[in-house]
Amino acid sequence: MKANDMLSMVSDIDPHYTCAKFISRDGYEVITASESWCLSKDVTFNLSWLSDHLSHEMAKNFRQVLAFYAQTCSSRHARNLHFKIKEYLKLSVGQVVFSPESIISYRAQLLEEEWKLGSIRAFLRTWVSIGYKGIPSETLLMMEKWRIKGNEKGFAVQSMCPENGPLTDIEMDGIVSGVLECYSNGKLELRDTCYAMTLAMTGRRPVQITSLKIKDLEVVEGRYFINFPRGKQRYGKWRSAFGKFPVVEDLWLLLQSQAKSVKAFFNERVAGGVPARLVPELPLFPAMGAYSATESLEELLAGDFLHAPAAEISDAMSFVKSKVRVISERTGSITHMNPNRFRYTLGTNLAREGKGEYVIAEALDHTDTQNAGVYVRNIPEFVEQIDKAVALQLAPLAQAFRGVLVVNESDALRGGDPSSRICSSRGGVGNCGSFGFCGALAPVACYTCSHFQPWLDGPHEHVLDQLISERDNVLQMTRDAKIASVNDRLILAVSDVVTRCKAIKSKSVHV
Repeated sequence: MKANDMLSMVSDIDPHYTCAKFISRDGYEVITASESWCLSKDVTFNLSWLSDHLSHEMAKNFRQVLAFYAQTCSSRHARNLHFKIKEYLKLSVGQVVFSPESIISYRAQLLEEEWKLGSIRAFLRTWVSIGYKGIPSETLLMMEKWRIKGNEKGFAVQSMCPENGPLTDIEMDGIVSGVLECYSNGKLELRDTCYAMTLAMTGRRPVQITSLKIKDLEVVEGRYFINFPRGKQRYGKWRSAFGKFPVVEDLWLLLQSQAKSVKAFFNERVAGGVPARLVPELPLFPAMGAYSATESLEELLAGDFLHAPAAEISDAMSFVKSKVRVISERTGSITHMNPNRFRYTLGTNLAREGKGEYVIAEALDHTDTQNAGVYVRNIPEFVEQIDKAVALQLAPLAQAFRGVLVVNESDALRGGDPSSRICSSRGGVGNCGSFGFCGALAPVACYTCSHFQPWLDGPHEHVLDQLISERDNVLQMTRDAKIASVNDRLILAVSDVVTRCKAIKSKSVHV
């Protein structure tokens, strides 16, 4: 819905529009006069502050206008409007509310956040159009003449912020391999693993992931897809529009395991099990404890009532970060893992591949291209030529090597087992401490594995030289830095081993 359509809707409303209670766009019943409004599973806010800033009549009018937004727009948009008006009122204490003087004073305080006035102007416009009193006519006339700056977009991307911006290929590789390793050894539950891998491989918003149902996992002509509900649509209803996103089999199998656990979860709580026709409607990520046997499952499945809150994904990523502990080669500290970073990474990688704004906007599920342009205007370039000197310098920061260095084979776990020995073209480099089967390519893949036990005198520098040489050859043949950088984290892991071996030998010489 465009702005003009919104105005048309407002003009069609009875000028004496009022409601004692209403149903939010997401299906939640709200008493207009209540202090707490719950508009969806993700949006609840308190209105007790109104009496401190507005008269009884003005507060009543404000509630009615906000109720209109809650019924016609997304719950998040209604909440954001509420917060913007609240901020304005707090900064206008001692002035006549909504007077031209108070608005001018507020504008002066906003500085680089002038864009907030756009939402306030729209809210006041709706207030007047519906027919409520309290907004001076000269205030809206003045604001309609203003040209309000938009908010700054893409700072984290443009600045290549190592804390909140796009992830480098080395960081992303470390996160994906670290998550899978922690899941395999029981440090991460299936649900948290699915959250992390879905973010990493699709760049979707948390609200899109928690809105998924089992039926959204599709197979079309042997290819795997997730049918994601559109997110951040101001005027669109929940799960009213979708976009297919192709995924790899590994993620598909993880989500199938999650779907299986969800079916078991609900079958334990529904007498006689969940009816077959309702199984596809079950949330892929249900809110724990949200359903009891006394409630109508079919009615609840029609809305978002049984779906996990979007905030759960941010909490899950904080937990995943604490378990995986991937070290950034840029900062030398644990890589920050918030959901936005994965979206920024997807957009950045597409821009590096030469994709245009429209392709990026579609991939990121944007309604238009105004936010996609930030990726192509000044493409952040993380992939740089890594030579041996750079690799040895970055290695201590990245800490990509996750195994244990041993003096010789006799000190290694399974050192007496010849089948555990790992060799290169120059001879043995170490032992594998795992008793399970491994199909990874030895010896290069071993350097980022926690089971690897490299020997102090192993030919690790020769392995490093080979990797650097292969990287240079690929870059020369393809002229594609991204393809050439596929083993960069592995190069840093081997470099880390080389550095550690040199340090230990140096100490023994000086003793």
